[in-house]
Formats: sequence, structure tokens, C-alpha cells
Amino acid sequence: MAASDTTVPGRAAYDAVVIGSGPNGLVAANLLADAGWEVLLVESQDTVGGAVRSDTTVHDGFIHDTFSSFYPLTAASPTLQRLDLEKHGLVWRHAPAVVGTPFDDGSWAMLHRDAAATAAGLDERSPGDGDTWLEMKRIWDVVKPSLIGALLTPFPPVRHGLGLALRAPAVGGLAFFQLLLSSAQSVGERFNGEAARVLIGGNAGHADIPPTAPGSGLMGWLLCMLGHEVGWPVPEGGAGRLSQALADRFTAQGGQIRCGARVVRVVVQAGRAVGVETDDGERISVRKAVVADVAAPRLYGGLVAWDDLPAKLCSRMQRFEWDPGTVKVDWALNGPIPWKGVPVSSPGTVHITEGMDHVVITAAQIGAHTVPAEPLLLLGQMTTSDPTRSPQGTESAWAYTHVPHEVRADAGDGSIRGTWDHSDGERMADRIQARVERYAPGFGSRVLSRRVLSPLDLQRLDENLEYGSLNGGTSSLHQQLIFRPVPGLGRAETPVKGLYLGSASAHPGGGVHGGPGSNAARAALAHARLRRSR
Repeated sequence: MAASDTTVPGRAAYDAVVIGSGPNGLVAANLLADAGWEVLLVESQDTVGGAVRSDTTVHDGFIHDTFSSFYPLTAASPTLQRLDLEKHGLVWRHAPAVVGTPFDDGSWAMLHRDAAATAAGLDERSPGDGDTWLEMKRIWDVVKPSLIGALLTPFPPVRHGLGLALRAPAVGGLAFFQLLLSSAQSVGERFNGEAARVLIGGNAGHADIPPTAPGSGLMGWLLCMLGHEVGWPVPEGGAGRLSQALADRFTAQGGQIRCGARVVRVVVQAGRAVGVETDDGERISVRKAVVADVAAPRLYGGLVAWDDLPAKLCSRMQRFEWDPGTVKVDWALNGPIPWKGVPVSSPGTVHITEGMDHVVITAAQIGAHTVPAEPLLLLGQMTTSDPTRSPQGTESAWAYTHVPHEVRADAGDGSIRGTWDHSDGERMADRIQARVERYAPGFGSRVLSRRVLSPLDLQRLDENLEYGSLNGGTSSLHQQLIFRPVPGLGRAETPVKGLYLGSASAHPGGGVHGGPGSNAARAALAHARLRRSR
């Protein structure tokens, strides 16, 4: 029997099985189905989507995104754009403005789709900052195709890396590469005023890289520039519509989806993945590939036994580092958020922070296993972004903040212990709500209903979100590129032939851009072609 035809006894056989229906799993499944493969996607939850889902359980008539909400990386991803999801029901909506940070005096730092409007607002607060901002936008316009390609494609990004090298002289040469490696704090110091600094620092807060560490500046600058390039769109009707469009496209290509089925083992024979086993004892055979959209620690030593893996991988996985945990609060509000000063154009995303120094302090507290007393908040005004999310005149809103995996201290009143039971969750939610109230007096009086999702709640809803970790492992440089998830496994291939890691634990990491899923599918297709040629 040819190697490509190897199967295990079971009731079904497919060319490929994809484990997990998060965006990366759905992207991988689509690309394999497009190649004519017979593909089964298996999901343990009752619905597809992973961390891209929505529900109506907070309050009647309100739609809340359970996890992620805004998708600039999706809009910028070449892979996802090529899938033409608009043909499968996806409709994008945009808030009047992209991102804003309110100040105590009622003024705002604002990021608009229009870079000139953003620069003008920055100049009003600090003359000269607008020109600096427009220069950063000019750099972006020169390098964006190669930069996006280099960030999202398999490592090493030879073609896109060469493109960056060729474009670098037009944007400062080595000074440009210095920008890519700078900290958010360092990039912020290019500006005189706090408004531009909080735009960089707040956006850098969407990753877990400390704002004083290399790479955090790239994240802050990238998300700001994507705000100009594509906005921060949301799916009309909820984040789940994005996942549903991916699922509908997949099934339209002949793919099959099985929800409510948990894969408990990848079956390995002679060093090759030949099937998977579900929790009810069913074995599903595969002829070509298994793609795992699961966190790396769940795959290595979990779905694949250590006996089927190199011994050195076990020791390296013990040093795998998660990104911080998350506490998220959803609110159904009977009116818009009563900000002290209402901006002319309301932003979909709001960063609650007192400035770059505050961003630095809270990150340092989390790094020291301490729950911040005044956490940095990332807040979404969803009805502002998409009027279908709640009845007219109301607001569907949420906010989240990061917390340490292991809590050793509470910088606040000392009441949060880090057990993240109901009591811990509610106390942290009160702290988060008080932060919003500081900039929006009367906010609490508009709350119709509130839902608190602690780190353990987030993990229960999506196993990949270990303790509320949103990025599948830290995004810091020591666990990126060839070091993701561990040194030596910087590509989708795993030590088991025919098994590919296609989750956020793989390069290029977290974010809804489909990069890990795309890389895994393309690797599987390339290896299948190679085996046929042999």
C-alpha cells in the first residue's frame, strides 16, 4: 500500500481532518477543499468559530461578541481576502472613527480612517506631531505590501523580505529596520504630545509584548496604519457571521463539519499521522494530512503522545510561555456611553489609559504577577460600529483587560486572589466598570445587564484560550518566528509526518488573519505533491 493511502480502521476516511474550527482551522479547511481534497472539520463546541463567535445571552435583543470583535488584520490578510467571503453572506461595518482615547478634560486622541484628519487632530494638541504622523504614514505606504506579506507568510519570508530590503532605502534604510524593532515607548517618544503616544501605546496593548520591549512599537504602528488602510471593521450581525461565512464557503466546496465531537488523540503509525480518535471511540482515517488548530501544549503531549515525539521537544515545551490571562465584561446599555466629552466622530474601539506611562506601569505590574489597580482597558462600542447589534438608542459594549496567569499580589484593594471564581470575576468587573465611569460619569446607571468572563470562563468556552490567553502564547520576540512555538518548529510542519500545527501557537501567531491555518494547509498541499512526484 502506498504511503499516501495509509489508513487506520474506522467508519470514515478523508484526505484530511482539521481539528478545531477557529478562524485558522476554517481557513485551512477551505484551502484544502479548494485543492479538491475531501476534508472533515471536527469541532468540540456546538458551533463553529473558536474565538470568533457571538451570542444573545447578555440581554434580549442585544448581540455580543463572545471573544474578538474588530478585524483589521482580517481585512488586510491576502489569504482571507482571496476567499471572497462577501459572496457567502459576510457584510463589513465601520464605526465613524477607528480608535479613540478619552482624557480627563473631555478631549480625545483620535485615529480616523483619514490620516490627514488624524494628523490635524494631533497637531491641535501638540504642533508638529501631525507632520511626524504623516511621515510614519508615508513609510507605511511604501512598505505595506512587503511588510504584510513578511509578517503573515511562512518563515523565512524570502520574497517579501527581499521586497522590504529593496524598499528600505526610500524610507530611511537602517532607520526603518530600527523602527520595526523599537519598543512602543520608543516610538511614542518621536512625538511631543501625549495624544499620539497613547495611540501607539494603546494599540500596542492589543498584544502582550511589554511596551518597553522590542517589537511592541511595530504592533502599535501596524494597527494604527491598518486603521488608515482598511479601518477596523466588524461583521454585520456579530463576529459569528465571519465564522459562518467561512463555514458556508467550506461546505459549498464539499467540506464536512462535525460539531460537538472532541478529538482526543492523533493516531500515529511509523511516525506518520494516519487518523484521529474522538471521545466516543470513533477512529477517523486520513489519507494525507491532519491539521491541528489547537494550542501547542494541547497538541504536544496531549493529542500526540510523548512516545511519538522527539525527547527534546518535551523539554522545550516545558518552557513554552503563555500570554497573560484576560477578564472581559459585556454590557447591555439603555443608551450610548455618556463620555465626558463626546467626540465629533465616535470610535468603535476605545482605549482607557492615562498615557504611555500608564501603559508601561500596568504591563510591568502584570509581568510582576500583580493585578493592576487601574488596568489598561480595551473597550468596544459595538452598536456604534454596527447598528444591528442592539435596539436603536442603546449600546452593546464590552471591555477587557489582561491579568497575570499566576496572581501573587493585587495592586488595588487586595480583594482579588487570582482564583478567578465568581467573586474574583465580579470584583475585577467592578474595577473595570469604575475605570469606564471615570471617563463616562453615569455609565453604571445605563447598564441593563452585565456578563463577566473570567480567565477560566474564557478557557471553558474555547480550550485554546488557556487561562484567557488570547494569542496562543506570548507574542514577545523570544517566542516568535523560528522560536514559535519552540525553537526549531517555526513552520507548520511538526515532528510527525502528515501532522501540521495550524493554530495561533504557530507562526505568525495571534490575530484573525488566517496566517497559521494558511501556512499549515499550504505545507500539507506541498508535501502531498512531493510524495506524488516520488
